[in-house]
Amino acid sequence: MSTPKIALQVISSGILPDDVLMLGESLMKQSKIPAQQQLTLQFGSFRHSVTIVPVPRYQGMRVSQTLARRMGIFGGIRLRVQYRSAARTVALGPLIGVLVSRVMPEHPDKPFGDITMFCREVTEACRSQGAHVYFFTPAAIRPNVSAVEGWVYTKGWQRLTLPAPDVMNNRLTTRKLENQPEVQQFMRDIKTRYGAKVFNEKFLDKSEVFDALKKDGSLQRYLPESHSLNNFAMLKSMCSKYGTVFLKPVTGSLGKGIIRISRFGDGWQASHATVSGTKRQIFSSLAKLYSSIAEKVKSVRYQIQQGLSLMEIGARPVDFRALTQKDAKGNWVTTSIVSRTANTDHFVSNLARGGTLSTVKATVANSNLPAMIRADAFRRLRAAALDIARGIDTYIPAHFGELGIDLALDSSGRVWLLEVNSKPSKNDNTPLHEGKIRPSVRTMIRYARYISGF
Repeated sequence: MSTPKIALQVISSGILPDDVLMLGESLMKQSKIPAQQQLTLQFGSFRHSVTIVPVPRYQGMRVSQTLARRMGIFGGIRLRVQYRSAARTVALGPLIGVLVSRVMPEHPDKPFGDITMFCREVTEACRSQGAHVYFFTPAAIRPNVSAVEGWVYTKGWQRLTLPAPDVMNNRLTTRKLENQPEVQQFMRDIKTRYGAKVFNEKFLDKSEVFDALKKDGSLQRYLPESHSLNNFAMLKSMCSKYGTVFLKPVTGSLGKGIIRISRFGDGWQASHATVSGTKRQIFSSLAKLYSSIAEKVKSVRYQIQQGLSLMEIGARPVDFRALTQKDAKGNWVTTSIVSRTANTDHFVSNLARGGTLSTVKATVANSNLPAMIRADAFRRLRAAALDIARGIDTYIPAHFGELGIDLALDSSGRVWLLEVNSKPSKNDNTPLHEGKIRPSVRTMIRYARYISGF
């Protein structure tokens, strides 16, 4: 991107008036910014009338202390600058807001709990790319959406009042928080009033994803047969087709609530995924099994899915998490793919259930797959992840910038979709040996710059 990056210098308001900016002369010529004329300064939702004075042999921008405080910025930060001639506007940015579930000021070293280091990474990535980021919770949203109480990092975490952002990344971790009326209203308002972009704006549920992807014939090859579990007849029908089926909560995550149903001699076995391991129950008939779970499937929407013969390592099933993201040009790319091997006595591979993380290459090499399929496994997984990400983009009316896509390989090498997560974890979806700032974080900021025009 060609928008120049400049350092901001904060000057005492007694020396520099609030309606005057000082900007390097060469940058003004390069960006065709008119001098000594009334223009609009824009930073997120903030708008202010200013006159710009050129400064020879100077590369930055000087702003008054009062103006900087109103913008929620401080000296030394570097931002992109862009002149929008049609609107006679000098835009600084991008200003990125990350909506998170909670903040704990009483823990200054880890105010965001387990994602505090992720927040630090985002801050560092923004600094290197000339963006500014803050983090806020639903509790910080005001009725007047032009200002937000956010947290920024500069020699420690501090709370400031900032404008509404150019770009918002929704990192809320529960549907309850996301569905709060004030959160939904905030997202609508910043989009309609200020032209802000909001990505990963909603959770996905399993039925929604499968129903959407079924619309595309080229994607159906990745989809195990799947239906909403509404009654015993549906369970009986699926069990007559497949020796094993899975019941999955439509809105579940981390393997919670998954039930595996399989034949066991003349009867049926229900295996329940729990934190401590797999709980198994034997039933003489499928009807009796259904009776035991009927109350659960009435109170929680479940999806019934065809069981798959997954690749294994030492009788432990393996699946894969692909992180797909939009890049600096708005195209879907695969940032990483890792394998997850289920722990002993578990049939789900989530790290929360004791699963083991590894590289695709190492896992496939030790698996029961034929040698010919092993050589091609990564390419197949990558192609499937990109196909599915594009399909989600096409058939689900929402804006996504990154998706965690859980895939499986069966013993013949066929790729299957297990589920899609619109709030992918920042702990279990990246390669094992990263530097300080993960590629996934850098890519996220590049995409934020792209959609904001910076």
